[in-house]
Amino acid sequence: MVTSDVTAVPGFLFLDHVAISVTPGELEAQVAAYKALGFTELHREDVLGGDQVREVLLQVGNGPNLVQLLEPLTPDSPVSKQLERNGGRGGLAHVALRVDDIHRAFDYMRANGFNVIDAAPRRGSRGTTVFFVHPKTTGSASFGYLLEIVQEGSGA
Repeated sequence: MVTSDVTAVPGFLFLDHVAISVTPGELEAQVAAYKALGFTELHREDVLGGDQVREVLLQVGNGPNLVQLLEPLTPDSPVSKQLERNGGRGGLAHVALRVDDIHRAFDYMRANGFNVIDAAPRRGSRGTTVFFVHPKTTGSASFGYLLEIVQEGSGA
């Protein structure tokens, strides 16, 4: 049974980022648009492995919340597949929540019926540890979008 009390989930701290998929070749224009609004570019990385994306993280003011732009590097990238499902248009890729203990959050969510995609927390970009939760989980809970759980650092 999925609990409705977010305080019961161990270690949730705040909204880490909102990820937005962009079509191939549009990343720099998107970055420029956010910078024109006063956002600051904090990080840029090609994330390989199963993700196959180029990411740019932009900071909103001085707070901890970020916008993550994701451009697919290959047609096999999950972001490429998301763009196809979205009629070739960019849009919301996922929402990420920051936790202080990724393993406790992972164990809690699996034990409480969430449809966790990853077999275990794994390396994310910028030195983070992450796992993803499917938009459709078990029971009555459904996010309607992909959820990423993030811990700063290795999560060892």
